[in-house]
Amino acid sequence: MADIVTNPKARRDYELLETVEAGIVLRGTEVKALRAGRGQIQDAYAVVRGGEVFLCNAHIEEYSHGNRQNHQPKADRKLLLHKSEIRKLAAQAEVKGQALVPLALYWKNGRVKVSLAVGRGKARFDKRETLKRREAERELQRAVRRTTKPR
Repeated sequence: MADIVTNPKARRDYELLETVEAGIVLRGTEVKALRAGRGQIQDAYAVVRGGEVFLCNAHIEEYSHGNRQNHQPKADRKLLLHKSEIRKLAAQAEVKGQALVPLALYWKNGRVKVSLAVGRGKARFDKRETLKRREAERELQRAVRRTTKPR
């Protein structure tokens, strides 16, 4: 499972409640651009419209060797999920303060998959707390490494 692109802002800005794997409908030039690593989902989000889930604001650059039928870089892309999963995600996304956030695009058995999470937005002080906790854990690991180092 090799990641194509990840969303580093997702784990920092959201408290992730539940994750789901979804397929994505892509055109040939989009797949080729992703194989070249030409995508970004940093500002992307997912919405439920008409009983279907769409990935919005994901940027997949135009394929360099494409012709006039090349894809649109910021087009909405349909995500493939079971109806029960869509209903569940729609109910969770309607709760105030929660959103559908893509975490990563990756290859699985030769197909592109999206790791999609239901996230609750963090307040600024929550982000600071997370950073403090992470820094404290790093310091602890460094101290343990220093004391257990063989001489």
